[in-house]
Amino acid sequence: MSLPYFIRPPLAAAIVVALGLASPLSLASEAAVDRRDAPVRKPLMAAEPAASAAKPADGKPAAEAESEPPKVARKGPRQIKDPMDIIRDRLAEKLGSAKPPQLVAPNVVRVVSRAPVQAIAAAHGHTAAVTSVAVPTPAARRAAAHRQSSAPAAHPAQWDYQGDGGPQAWAQLNSEFAPCSSGKRQSPIDIRDGIKVQLDAVQFDYRPSAVRVVDNGHTVQVNVGAGNFIEVTGRRFELLQFHFHRPSEERIDGRLFDMVVHLVHTDVGGRLAVVAVLLDRGSAQPLVQAVWNNLPLEKGDEVVARLPMDLNELLPTDRSYYTYMGSLTTPPCSEGVLWMVMKNPVPVSAEQIAIFARLYPMNARPIQSASGRLIKESN
Repeated sequence: MSLPYFIRPPLAAAIVVALGLASPLSLASEAAVDRRDAPVRKPLMAAEPAASAAKPADGKPAAEAESEPPKVARKGPRQIKDPMDIIRDRLAEKLGSAKPPQLVAPNVVRVVSRAPVQAIAAAHGHTAAVTSVAVPTPAARRAAAHRQSSAPAAHPAQWDYQGDGGPQAWAQLNSEFAPCSSGKRQSPIDIRDGIKVQLDAVQFDYRPSAVRVVDNGHTVQVNVGAGNFIEVTGRRFELLQFHFHRPSEERIDGRLFDMVVHLVHTDVGGRLAVVAVLLDRGSAQPLVQAVWNNLPLEKGDEVVARLPMDLNELLPTDRSYYTYMGSLTTPPCSEGVLWMVMKNPVPVSAEQIAIFARLYPMNARPIQSASGRLIKESN
């Protein structure tokens, strides 16, 4: 059913007044303001010289020319504001919205809401993204420390133990590797002239854990599940991973060993502590054999060991040690690493050494200067 023609205008006016948006008088007055004609000044031509601008065009003296009233410019086209634009402006103001942008298509109302993004998303059944501060979890801290550990890692500039990418060139391969040449507390060192003192024993809290074996292109590395700790000098460190070098990177009074295993730990502050267990030719070592049994077929691959491994099997019975402050033995050679080198080696068989030698005949960094560092030796 349609309304009679004569009822429509009054009804429309009543709706506008009821909403408090506008009145017919106000609409008319605002539209009238836009109909007023404004005088238009004729702009000066930038190319005209100053003399011609000072001299009147009709040749009259300047004083007479200034006394004459200014001429009114021709009226331009009338600028009439559409009443619907006025209604739209007031509608936006009434609803608490930002002023709507200039519309290209007529008779289209756009309201820009000031409501928060979260409220709009919730109204549509979505979750809006909210900026927050990320708090590192223990797992995240382990991952960060793992990347900084002494286990070799992939870098944009390839480093190696021989050739153009060898230790002599590490500092030139990447600006992050600068400590490899400029550092004053680098590792490994030839451990000599240790001061014998009553050192606190390293408290090992290792338990059977799930492990993942990976050949990372520089060594065989074993990533260890959470829950393995050491405690030394009142600080507690969690084991992240262990890896192998051939021959041993450390020397004891000049003596070189067949291999060494580095057990890399971190504390809650991200500080690193490395326990070095020297490996010397002798009988077969069960845990080393378990690692070899899970070697990946390709570099970069990772094998999840079917059975858990107990890292206590890798430690010597006599756990006296040397300790000093050093660095990572691989790029970026970061310093501030607490080193504990077990004084007594653990035996490994010739066959076990040969298996690793087929993968890495030599992956040991040369001995670095002790630079007068204090080395302690437990009694």
